[in-house]
Amino acid sequence: MTLRIRTVLAPQGPATAIELTDAQVDELGGGKRAAVRVTIGDRTARLRLGVMGGRNLIGLSKAARAELGVEIGDTVDAIIAVDAAERDVEIPDDLAAALDADPKVRAAFDALAFTHRKEHVRAVNEAKQAATRERRIAATVEKVRAALDAS
Repeated sequence: MTLRIRTVLAPQGPATAIELTDAQVDELGGGKRAAVRVTIGDRTARLRLGVMGGRNLIGLSKAARAELGVEIGDTVDAIIAVDAAERDVEIPDDLAAALDADPKVRAAFDALAFTHRKEHVRAVNEAKQAATRERRIAATVEKVRAALDAS
């Protein structure tokens, strides 16, 4: 099912969200925590519906707003659809090589939730200098290794 709405992107802390009524969530299908595709204009982002404070919200972080080309306060026409496609993250070669150096770390990284993998990859890809990129790759490997050691 596809839902078309016009809404103002009101501030929600440092971010914003698209709020849906219970009836809209029911019409959309997929439940109250559904993976969704949000299209605004000619841009689409893969996001997730959630319930916060009893409200049905599709959160739009700074990264999601940039992906969609919108800002807090904008009035937007959004097309929302349940996203049943597999959620994969394209891991850059240098990060993949660092993860592959330890099969346990690679397996732990691959077992992370889509959002966590996506954020690690985004941090690496957004580095402007090679040294920063290398530090972020090392930090990602260490975070995953530390989580392994803690479990």
